[in-house]
Amino acid sequence: MGIKFEGFKYSNHTLELDGVSLDELAQKFGTPLYVYSADQIIKNFLELKAAFGDRKHLIGYAVKANSNLVVLKLLADLGAGAEIVSGGELFRALEAGFPAERIIYDGVGKSREEIDFALKNKILFFNVESEQELVMIDCVAKAQKKMAFISFRLNPDVNPKTHPYIATGLRKSKFGIPIKKAPEIIRYALSLKNVYVMGIGCHIGSQITQLSPYSEAVRKLMKLYEKATEWTTGISHLNLGGGLGIAYKNEKVPSLTSWAQCLLKEVGEVTDSTIVVEPGRSIVGNAGSLLCRVSYVKRGEAENYIITDAGMNDLMRPSLYEAYHSILPVKYKRYKKLKATVVGPICETADILANSRRIQNFQQGDLLSIMSCGAYASVMASQYNSRPRAAEVLVHNGRYDLVRERESYEDLVFRERAATSSKKVSVNLTAL
Repeated sequence: MGIKFEGFKYSNHTLELDGVSLDELAQKFGTPLYVYSADQIIKNFLELKAAFGDRKHLIGYAVKANSNLVVLKLLADLGAGAEIVSGGELFRALEAGFPAERIIYDGVGKSREEIDFALKNKILFFNVESEQELVMIDCVAKAQKKMAFISFRLNPDVNPKTHPYIATGLRKSKFGIPIKKAPEIIRYALSLKNVYVMGIGCHIGSQITQLSPYSEAVRKLMKLYEKATEWTTGISHLNLGGGLGIAYKNEKVPSLTSWAQCLLKEVGEVTDSTIVVEPGRSIVGNAGSLLCRVSYVKRGEAENYIITDAGMNDLMRPSLYEAYHSILPVKYKRYKKLKATVVGPICETADILANSRRIQNFQQGDLLSIMSCGAYASVMASQYNSRPRAAEVLVHNGRYDLVRERESYEDLVFRERAATSSKKVSVNLTAL
């Protein structure tokens, strides 16, 4: 299979995940279908937890990577925290059982209503990303007659050597407070009556496959940390972000253990603050796949096309980032190779799952497994072209459970119909 996807293996010429036939799942639940391995998610989380040993730490799982309630509950039960970026993600995290004191709120555009919601639920802290946001949090906290606990997300101007769309620690990025401006803003925060500064941190990007950018970022952060602890004794958390990559193709990616060791080495022994990390993709990414079926094979003059029933509305990454995802046959047989582009049914030229790739000569009706779809697949799905979103299945200990039902056509129009059902809508076409 080239790259090794743990938990996925062929048995009797059929691809299985943790002992469960993917063909059986497709037959029972239809396609497209997201399938996740609970065993792999647990293994990844426990590896990272063990790597921190006795050091005080909080692993704040990045909810945006995969926000299925059952996946979230699995991690909450293991002791994970939740890193959220919206009021909706806060709602999901609470519904899944994350204690509020293990929830961290990131994001550059928190609304007044979202801040109010988070304060009422007594989350651990907000990661502040601008001076105006700081003022807003102080204002909302004052209205609630509460103290808002905050940390500062700083922008260290470090190149994470990843796709520009997921690089968040560069000077031109919208994320974080420029590290040179941080002393001024931290001191200002210390003068406010309704915020309490309890941490500083940074997050430099996503799908990072080298440790050197982390080392550079943490070194810069630690210089400021030493100054900040002179201004206040309240700093108890050091947030080192997330973004560790996974192997989509044949990338050499650091292990979760080596990532943690790198971070701890750079932090050293100068602090007994709680180390916070925010992994997402590295916990769930390679623990899932997207099953789809070949609808047609179209041989053109300039390109061959393998058309599947999954499209960019099910997996956005290849269209958005030109990202690579391995594609495996669920039923193994001796395929000849051909150069082809794997596409979906969406009415967009950008609806590409694999671009001009030397791949198996799949035939109509064949079942395919698009790998590495545990992260940033279902969460980025849409109903574009009025396509119902796919179902999701979790495999655990050789068993499986449907953890999200497939949407129906009725689901597509439910809110629209509900809004107009009590009153007939008429449009004066001559007035347009």
